[in-house]
Amino acid sequence: MADSAPRGESFAESRTAIFFGKQADASSWLDFVRCAGWHVAVAETEPDLRRLLARRDFQVGLIHLDDSRRAVWEQLSEDADLVGLTEWVALVESAAITRPEIQRAIVRGFYDFHTLPVQANRLLVTMGRANGMVTLQAGASGETRTQRYRMVGRSDCMRRLQKVIQRAAATSAPVLITGESGTGKELAAQALHDQSPRRNGPMVAVNCSALTSPAGQCELLGYEHGDVPGSGRPAIGKIEAAHGGTLFLDEIGDLPMEQQVSLLRFLQSGTIQRARGYEPTPVDVRVVAATHVDLEEAIGEGRFREDLYYRLNVLHVPVPALRERGLDILSLAHYFFKRFRSEGQSRLKGFSVRAEESMLRHPWPGNVRELINRVRRAVVMADGRMITSVDLGIEERAGDRLPTLQEARERAEKEALMLVLAYSSDNLSRAARLLDVSRLTLYRMLDKHCLRESAAQSDERKETG
Repeated sequence: MADSAPRGESFAESRTAIFFGKQADASSWLDFVRCAGWHVAVAETEPDLRRLLARRDFQVGLIHLDDSRRAVWEQLSEDADLVGLTEWVALVESAAITRPEIQRAIVRGFYDFHTLPVQANRLLVTMGRANGMVTLQAGASGETRTQRYRMVGRSDCMRRLQKVIQRAAATSAPVLITGESGTGKELAAQALHDQSPRRNGPMVAVNCSALTSPAGQCELLGYEHGDVPGSGRPAIGKIEAAHGGTLFLDEIGDLPMEQQVSLLRFLQSGTIQRARGYEPTPVDVRVVAATHVDLEEAIGEGRFREDLYYRLNVLHVPVPALRERGLDILSLAHYFFKRFRSEGQSRLKGFSVRAEESMLRHPWPGNVRELINRVRRAVVMADGRMITSVDLGIEERAGDRLPTLQEARERAEKEALMLVLAYSSDNLSRAARLLDVSRLTLYRMLDKHCLRESAAQSDERKETG
C-alpha cells in the first residue's frame, strides 16, 4: 500500500483520491495526477482498501474494474457508511466495457467511467467533476466526512441536539432521551457512548418492554449457581455485562414495576444482587434510558415510580421529530436512496421535484423509521427514472390544505437561508453577499427563522479561530 499524503497536511484539507489497483498499472498517469495537486493513496489488496476507506478522508475513488475487483466493490458498496461519502470512477479495459456485468456495476455504483489506457488530462477533468459533486452533496446535507454523530442533517434543532450530546457525553451522570417513536433515540444513545470516556467499554442495550416475564429480573440482574437447571456457575445479567461502559435502557416507560424497584436500588447503591444471591456486587456503568412515553403522565397514573424518574432524568436529551427538521428531510431521503439504490432498477436517478415537495409537506408520524421504509419501498417499486410522490405513497390528497402566499414566502425564505448557510459553511459575511443583503438584514432574517444562535456561534468561531 502506498500513501502519498505529504507530512503535516491532512487528507481532508486537499483534493484526495484512492486508487484500488496495482501501483505498476498506474505509473503512466499517477505522477501526472499528483503533480496536478491530487494526493492519491494506492490500495493493492482488499484489506488495504478497507483500511484506507475507514478514514473517510477521500473525495474520489478510482478502481481498475476487472472481475476480482468488481466482486470486492459489490460487497463493499453494501456499506453506505464506508463508501457513500466518496464519488467513484471506474477505469475499464476497452474490451470489458461491453460485458453486461461490468455495465451493470458501472451504472449502479459509479459516478463515471474511463476506458484504458488512461488519458491523464481527461481523467483529471472527470476527477474534478466528481470532487465538485462531493462538495455540493456535503454542503447540501451538512454531513461531515467523519459523521461524528452518525446523524444526517444540519437543521437548527439537530445542531442543538449535537451540542447537548457533546456536553452530556463528558460526564457519567444518568441521561434520559425522549422523543417520538422512530426519531433515532438509539442513535443518540450510541453517540453519547461513542463520545464519552467509556467509549472503549461495552454498550449493552436492553429492551425494557421485553422484561415482562418472570425471567426478566434474572436477565437484568443475573443469577447465582443453581438458579437455572443445568447451570454450573453464576450468570451475569445485563447490568453487570455493561461494567466499565454504558447500559442503554430502551423504552424505559415499559419497564415492569418489579424491575423498576431493582433498577432504583442499583442507581442508589451502585451494586446489584443476583437472583438467589446473598452478596452485593459493585458495578460501574453509565445509565442511558430512552422512552417515547410521557413519564410524568405515567407517574400520575401509577405506572412509573417518581423516585426512579428523578434518578434517570439527571440530564435530558430531547430528540426532535422529523417534521421539525426542515430540509434535513431531503438530506435523509437522499442518504437512504444512495444506501438502497442497488436494490432497484439501474435507471433510477433520484427524486422528482414533486416528490421532494411532498416529502417536505408530509407530517411523518413514523419519523425517520417511516422515511426509511418509504424510500426503500420506492426504490424497489419505482418504474421511471425518478422516484415520484406516488412511489413514496405520500401523494397529495384533494383535501390537503394549500399554504397561503405568506406561508409559502416564509418557507422559501427559510429554505434559501439554510441552503446559503450550508454553502458558505456558516460564514455570515459570505452568506450576506450571496443573498445580496446587508449583514444587519441577514441577522434579522436569522432571528425571524430561529437560525441566529447556531449560525452566529459558528461564524464567531471562524473569525476568532
